[in-house]
Amino acid sequence: MPRPSVRLIPSRPVVQGCCLLACLGGLALALPAQAEKPPATEPAPLLVHDGKLIQLPELSPYRARVKVAEVRAEAAPHRVTVPGTIEADPTRMVNVLPALTGRLVELRVHLGERVKVGQVLARLQSSDLLQAGSDAAKAQDAYNLAVKARDRARDVNAAGGNAQKDLEAAESAVVQARAELERARTRLKVLGATGDEGNLAQVSLPVLAPLAGVITALNVGMGAVINDPTAALMTITNLDQVYVTAQVPERLLPQVRVGQLITAVTTAYPDRPLHGTVDSISSMLDPDTRRTRVRARFSNPGSWLHTNMFVSVEFAVAQPAQPVVPASALVLVNDRVLVFVERKPWTFEAREVQIGLEQGDRVRIRAGLQAGERVVVSGGVLLND
Repeated sequence: MPRPSVRLIPSRPVVQGCCLLACLGGLALALPAQAEKPPATEPAPLLVHDGKLIQLPELSPYRARVKVAEVRAEAAPHRVTVPGTIEADPTRMVNVLPALTGRLVELRVHLGERVKVGQVLARLQSSDLLQAGSDAAKAQDAYNLAVKARDRARDVNAAGGNAQKDLEAAESAVVQARAELERARTRLKVLGATGDEGNLAQVSLPVLAPLAGVITALNVGMGAVINDPTAALMTITNLDQVYVTAQVPERLLPQVRVGQLITAVTTAYPDRPLHGTVDSISSMLDPDTRRTRVRARFSNPGSWLHTNMFVSVEFAVAQPAQPVVPASALVLVNDRVLVFVERKPWTFEAREVQIGLEQGDRVRIRAGLQAGERVVVSGGVLLND
């Protein structure tokens, strides 16, 4: 009779031990696989400091952001701006004085009016003018009498009734009377008197414009009594040409010369710059402002430039050749200004410099840098980290 089969059922501890052995075996197989992976590589450094030198490694991302350029020396003139004003040309500004004292009986102009040469501005009646007119009338009468006397002397002499000397005396009297008449008439002509000399009360003295221009000052009114012949009745200013007068500081005087180019811009018309040259430099310095007057003459068609207008005057001041770098090449560290000079490819050295004048985005270097050296012009702040 066949044996009955016996089935062994392992106990729970045995089953758990087998599972543990299986897990340990799998872990042992996994550990060698992990040990075979290569170690992770460290990222490339951004900068490498070697004493005073700063290097950019080959794989540094800064290389794409740092740009280097050669330093060049430039002697371009520096632009200096000073304040100034528009002034009338003194040779084209006239004070109108009366030729005689008297009373103003007519005033034909007003302040700001444009006048022409020879235009009648006013009229005066003067006792001196009346005296001049009286002298002219007397001289005319004396001349007429002398002519008649000479004619009679000629007739008498022709008839043998007088001596030759009497005729000569009569002719001499005519010559003297004619001279006196011409003197009296010339005086009236110089004074510009007009009117009927036979009616002295109607004789008046016109005041004429000596030049074309604008009445910029009017000091009298209708009916005024003029008793000071040295006091101006009015002022006429011709503005066809004007001066731009710049107030130049004392320290800049050695850099300004006659014939130097300037540009003037008015506050009223900034879109109409004036280009000219220095015409004169005053030899006197203002003791209060420590400035001197530098003038340039400009044409003024249409009189669009008015006296006392404010202007900004720009001078082109010559400069010696100096290294010039972009402003982006400068790195400010505390109170020092640095540039990074290339010592060899991708190796730089920080160097302190002294800066000079700025012209737009370019800066002159007074000390610390030479033309021909190569400096970082973009990304210098990265090297300063």
